[in-house]
Amino acid sequence: MLPIETLPWAAQAKCLQADPETFFPEKGGSTREAKRICALCEAREPCLEYALDNDERFGIWGGLSERERRKLKRLAS
Repeated sequence: MLPIETLPWAAQAKCLQADPETFFPEKGGSTREAKRICALCEAREPCLEYALDNDERFGIWGGLSERERRKLKRLAS
């Protein structure tokens, strides 16, 4: 993980107060709790932007799963 100084928005991220495993569920596991936390997070938009810009392949970022981020990128192309 990158230092917070590199990602200023990350200091406000609600995920810092949660179990990291919530955001990286096992295949077929529920993403509901991670998405609930993301929905309340002030850093949701920059987090999602970071994930899209850096092609993050795993986990919930900005409230979206890897599959949802791929779909979003396809639709934006």
